[in-house]
Amino acid sequence: MIAAWLLFIAFVAVFVQGRIFGVFGLRRISYTRHFSERACYEGDTVLLVERIANAKVLPVPWLRLESLMDASLQFPRQENFDVHAGTLMQNQKSFFSLMPFTSVIRRHRIVCAKRGCYDLNTVSLSCGDVFGMGAQSKTLKLNVRLLVYPRLVPLEDIPLPSHSWQGDITVRRWILDDPFIIQGAREYRYGDPLNAVNWKATARTGQLQVHQRDFTADHRLMIYLNFEVSEQMWSQVSDPELIERGLRYAASLASDSIRKGIPTGFGCNSGTVDSPKESVRVEPGSGTQHLELLLDTLAQVVVDRTIAIRTFLEQDIERGARKMDIILITAYVSEEIQACIEQLERNDNAVRIVPLVREEVRAHA
Repeated sequence: MIAAWLLFIAFVAVFVQGRIFGVFGLRRISYTRHFSERACYEGDTVLLVERIANAKVLPVPWLRLESLMDASLQFPRQENFDVHAGTLMQNQKSFFSLMPFTSVIRRHRIVCAKRGCYDLNTVSLSCGDVFGMGAQSKTLKLNVRLLVYPRLVPLEDIPLPSHSWQGDITVRRWILDDPFIIQGAREYRYGDPLNAVNWKATARTGQLQVHQRDFTADHRLMIYLNFEVSEQMWSQVSDPELIERGLRYAASLASDSIRKGIPTGFGCNSGTVDSPKESVRVEPGSGTQHLELLLDTLAQVVVDRTIAIRTFLEQDIERGARKMDIILITAYVSEEIQACIEQLERNDNAVRIVPLVREEVRAHA
């Protein structure tokens, strides 16, 4: 009889505590996560920092966090941390045990294997008692984003054209060296680099003056990337890795030219994560903040085609673009593209082609 009562009391206790955890288990449980860096380069390692807190008297024997993340964010296996990877996404699980009024912070190393824009929007929380009864779940909305920039490559690895850019200045020298010729001084304008300040003219006039560059230096540089890998391609990109190489070329050229004080912009016939239907066009600018804007854009570009490259170039012609130095990174040049290039050059622009070819083709060239 006593044993029966003990079993009955034990059953009631298990049932009651299960109901308590089922109702109050996730009450006053808070969870946050963030990356140690807002942005990084392809191949870098960052930290994913998780913080879970229990702000109530009731302990939480077990708490499971589960979220989907892109498989390009690679996790090493860790204790109480499990990753089930798929082709495109991976299911990330973390397990916690929380005493009353305690918090736990965990840091997970992540290798950013691929360029892109990674949003962590939701996480599912599940908890229960020690007997697995009274389980409770809910989904939290998050707003966490990590930008992974294209990997920078040496300019020597980019197949820059060797013929003249303007006059007797070659494209390779124009990018690698400093060919600017100073012709005087002018008043400072917003965006001018500090290394262009003419201190003698500033002291003489009492106003901030910068070096007046020649005609070539006054041009703006636009780096265009054609997302069409062949003339027969429609909207879906048939060789994504080739486009990724083009994005690395663009990031490397933009980083180098802006570092040298050359106003630089970027454009492509594709969209971004936030505006997938609109082609990208970032106007030339200078300085660290503008470089960050360009790299942010390159990270968010989606590998898809929004409009034909011919239409993209015609937009420059229609809006009367003049005095622009254009680098067109493209896998091919059709008669229509060549016609657009010739029209741009008649409009006082300089256009040069950087061929985009597969690595194995370059190795045998």
